[in-house]
Amino acid sequence: MPHSHVSDLRSVALNVPDLKQAEEFYTRTWLLQVAARESDALYLRGSGREHHILSLHRAAKPALRHIAFRVRSAGSLDAIAGEAVAAGGRVVSGVSKSTDPAGGSALIVADPQGRVLRFVHGDVTHDDAGETPLQPIRLSHVVLNSNAVDQDRVFFERVLKLTLSDRTRIMAFLRCNSDHHCLALADGEGPSLNHIAFLMRDLDGVMRGGGRLADAGFPIVWGPGRHGPGNNLFNYFIDPFGFVIEYTAEVQQVDDSYRTGGPEDWKWPPGRIDHWGISAPPSPQIKEAQKTIFFQPT
Repeated sequence: MPHSHVSDLRSVALNVPDLKQAEEFYTRTWLLQVAARESDALYLRGSGREHHILSLHRAAKPALRHIAFRVRSAGSLDAIAGEAVAAGGRVVSGVSKSTDPAGGSALIVADPQGRVLRFVHGDVTHDDAGETPLQPIRLSHVVLNSNAVDQDRVFFERVLKLTLSDRTRIMAFLRCNSDHHCLALADGEGPSLNHIAFLMRDLDGVMRGGGRLADAGFPIVWGPGRHGPGNNLFNYFIDPFGFVIEYTAEVQQVDDSYRTGGPEDWKWPPGRIDHWGISAPPSPQIKEAQKTIFFQPT
């Protein structure tokens, strides 16, 4: 089904004020593994093929440094650069040798709202680690808040050639491959981070992850449940620095025959906000946390 310039959501880069504390949490509690280390940065992998799915960078305050996508060809980098400018964004750093440990070529652009997007090609990957049921495999998706969802959606459709899977009253779900969505835009107060979702092998991984996080002092702030669009399982948490992170599994697989849903297709009965209906609504803590993390200015 490849129509998109983008083949995968590869990684997310976060600024954190305490790199040692961040390493402790994301390796011992969240169960990622160290792929590479620099003096002021740490690169963490899951059990899948990506060199890293999360990078942590020492900085004065928490921020979203960038979101990184892998593109389908070297030519896609030049195409994205041209489309980004034409759509009101700008090139932050032109196509050049990547500076992160995964190597390859990279392009950095900012969208019209200042969101920093990194595109890579030819980067190093690992052999799949195999059966590791309690570890995240890779990233599933990132959700970004927007005060102009449909305007921002046009940028991602035009520049990245993402496809709209579903549009609810408050969210737009966009895909680059067979996963229902790799990126979603949610109604919110400007271009902040809503959450980052990590793919687990199955329901057991999502649920046992919830228990492990609770034991470590990080209770579930929303879940367990099964979303509507995407049909994926979820448990949400807040990390030590205020980032909202999700364990998810069983993301719906779609192809070109999938009928794009609209707001009328995604209405819940009173009091229901997911398929299961067993969890309380999102907590006040998660709602507040989803307003506080912004992109690092370029």
